[in-house]
Amino acid sequence: MMLPFDILEYQDRLEKTKRRMEEKGIEVLLITDPANMNYLTGYDAWSFYVHQMLVIIIDEPQPLWIGRYQDAGGARKTTWIYDENVIAYPDYYVHSRHCHPMDFVAQILGQIGQGNRTIGVEMDNYYFSAKAFAQLQKYLPNATFVDADLLVNGVRIIKSDQEVEYMRRAGKIAEHAMMKGIESIREGGRECDTAAEIYNQLIKGTPEHGGDYPSIVPLLPSGENTGIPHLTWTERTYLNGEAVIIELAGCYKRYHVPLARTVSIGQPSEDMQALSNIVTEGIQEVLSAIKPGMTCGDIEATWRNSIAKHGIEKESRLGYSVGLGYPPDWGEHTASLRKGDTTVLEPNMTFHLIPGLWFDHHGIEISETFRVTENGCELFTNYPQGLIVRDPLSINPTDKIS
Repeated sequence: MMLPFDILEYQDRLEKTKRRMEEKGIEVLLITDPANMNYLTGYDAWSFYVHQMLVIIIDEPQPLWIGRYQDAGGARKTTWIYDENVIAYPDYYVHSRHCHPMDFVAQILGQIGQGNRTIGVEMDNYYFSAKAFAQLQKYLPNATFVDADLLVNGVRIIKSDQEVEYMRRAGKIAEHAMMKGIESIREGGRECDTAAEIYNQLIKGTPEHGGDYPSIVPLLPSGENTGIPHLTWTERTYLNGEAVIIELAGCYKRYHVPLARTVSIGQPSEDMQALSNIVTEGIQEVLSAIKPGMTCGDIEATWRNSIAKHGIEKESRLGYSVGLGYPPDWGEHTASLRKGDTTVLEPNMTFHLIPGLWFDHHGIEISETFRVTENGCELFTNYPQGLIVRDPLSINPTDKIS
């Protein structure tokens, strides 16, 4: 299998990670976030529902992959590391009350002389449990454990040119999926049918590039539920006069470009049209302001001042860094576009700008994913930003942007 990136890029990522380890006094780094595993080695499989790990030893040139026996072939197939650095544990460790994979990991670390070093672990990610940490502490009593959460994520925040190209491809996939999803929305249509159209297009991708499964399923609140941003879909049917929010992400080589739009079935209410105007105005002000040297907090302040003119406040953050991801999230968990975030923008940082406004019985989402450039920003998608008005009955009408 061809690696998504040149081996030199993987080695550069590894060296940057080791420099951060050195700064924090970490001699051994245990990586359990599958996005970070992929970033450093190329490993790509749906195996993260069981314990698996990438071990970075600061004075060793090659990482170790430790995981389930039946997944070891995938590690050999999809990574650049030597086959002998792929170490598999037997299946009796899987979902067992009596044996835990971290017992095996601890045994391996002890055998190779790493049991008394300073070991960094990703304390706050979805794939490293309290039980896993407790077992490592139990069987490595001479180790010093430190929190290495987001260490690799911090390396990931500035993308290479190849990563940016993959996100451009993901953006094209997102455009196609949004178009298909919107085309399926009409009075009497079902939410689940819209979800199916979106998924079909996300996986098909474009004629040039096939798609991948996104880390988050399409979010499809409609009617009064548009005030609840993270609902998915049901079998309920759409009604004339209600709004539908679509939030999705194109995914290519695990790189995500999220995109959200709001659809009105039939003529929108005056309130919804006014909200659309406020949001699109704010988006344009934010995008025009972005430039290297600003902080994430500066971006949020631009948005906050824009909507304050209309007497509106937004409780949630305005956006977040985005890129490589595995379920359940496509965010990088590093920088957020919100008040107080002092992260300084640099070229090739990438963000999902999501100025959604949610109220008790209605809401609106119009989002963009952008790259910071040398003097501004680049959008990864090209899709009309206004409220999209659909004929309530026509199967394939021409949309009107209002």
